[in-house]
Amino acid sequence: MVLADLGRKITSALKSLNNATIINEDVLNDLLKEICAALLESDVNIRLVKQLRENVRSAIDFDEMAGGLNKRRMIQTTVFKELVKLVDPGVKPHIPVKGRPNVIMFVGLQGSGKTTTCTKLAYYYMKKGWKTCLVCADTFRAGAFDQVKQNCTKARIPFYGSYTEVDPVVIALDGVEQFKKEGFEIIIIDTSGRHKQEDSLFEEMLQISNVCKPDNIIFVMDASIGQACESQARAFKEKVDVGSVIITKLDGHAKGGGALSAVAATQSPIIFIGTGEHIDNFEEFKTKPFISKLLGMGDIEGLIEKVNDLKLEDNEALIKKLQHGHFTLRDMYEQFQNVRKMGPMSQIMGMLPGFSTDFLTKGGEQESMARLKRLMTIMDSMTDEELDSLDGNKLFQKQGNRISRVARGAGVMEFEVKDLLNQYAKFAQMVKKMGGMKGLFKGGDMSKNVNQTQMNQLNQQMARMMDPRVLQQMGGFKGLESMMKQLQQGGGPMGMGKSPFK
Repeated sequence: MVLADLGRKITSALKSLNNATIINEDVLNDLLKEICAALLESDVNIRLVKQLRENVRSAIDFDEMAGGLNKRRMIQTTVFKELVKLVDPGVKPHIPVKGRPNVIMFVGLQGSGKTTTCTKLAYYYMKKGWKTCLVCADTFRAGAFDQVKQNCTKARIPFYGSYTEVDPVVIALDGVEQFKKEGFEIIIIDTSGRHKQEDSLFEEMLQISNVCKPDNIIFVMDASIGQACESQARAFKEKVDVGSVIITKLDGHAKGGGALSAVAATQSPIIFIGTGEHIDNFEEFKTKPFISKLLGMGDIEGLIEKVNDLKLEDNEALIKKLQHGHFTLRDMYEQFQNVRKMGPMSQIMGMLPGFSTDFLTKGGEQESMARLKRLMTIMDSMTDEELDSLDGNKLFQKQGNRISRVARGAGVMEFEVKDLLNQYAKFAQMVKKMGGMKGLFKGGDMSKNVNQTQMNQLNQQMARMMDPRVLQQMGGFKGLESMMKQLQQGGGPMGMGKSPFK
């Protein structure tokens, strides 16, 4: 991700605090120098960087500090708070209301990724169970309606547009009225891309806003234009009431800090960020977790939310099996499906403490997802008996011809089938242990329910199963233990919020 470099530099500066034997003015000045340099390199406005420096300096007064106070912790906390302030205008974003039409209008510069972002937002709400649709009111750009048509057809989102009508105001109004009658909850209007110098297009945007009366106007900001974002954002804000901001292209080589800090100028909160071309390269933006992820501190809350979205609590059959320590190849297949539903692996990795958001490079991520797909293809070639056997591994060991049959059916080598079965055997063994841990399926605080010795054994088994590269990035076994403790405090088994195992 574009801001990963900034995160690394600030984290490295904060780590230098731990190496200092005495925390004094000189140490603080060196730390602030490094942080300010990193922010300026990332294109953050110099005025805002100066303000951050002054705020930290005024909050840390070594003469006034009590003797026993942890100065390191105090400085780290203050820097974290100031970084949060940098991207948080202190305004609450508009929240759509379920069961009624919510009209959302998109505005922004040409080429900012607005049309793609419209589809991403519609898809995001559709996955959450909302009835979503898209209206193409862009008659200025050739092929805009074709792009909407293509995107929406692929994502199975209803859309409205016209090849004959030339007035975007008429298209927007007709589309909104039609979808309101049909009971749609999220109605997104895509408008023409414009520039602050183009008065006629700005006037058109104002007319669409007056006629359709949107509940929320979203300004799409392209991270690659850096500090030029600020003047553009102000121009849009002066014309229409911009309620929220979505920042796109945060996966490129541009600096991105300019876009984040320009939000303070619009006094409108960032609600999502686009981190790639694909429809699921789209993250909800929450200020504190974002800064936390940027500094490699993880986002446990976001991870819990993603797991809760999978609605594992609805799968009672699986829960009963897990309670008895049973785990079949079909269960493993379903868990692979869940991993794919959670979205890009780099996004998930960034939510784990100790991982940077760029832990998996594009190539590494594609490789991981391709491997997952390959494993699922192997399981697609298995019979119901093999998938549902409580000891699938033994079944294959007893009758070796099964392995060659599955390999032929999936178009893979026999050793790949054997690797999958070995992986399954390790998972099944771990589930068996979990089934024997009485407090694991109670809900509430797992650290109070579960015997600590058993928990340590489970952690050791997990460490043996993990990719050594991943374990090393976590800080070895100790790091894994610490992460598991944080997850446990989330509330349910493995800390996944409300316990799905009740």
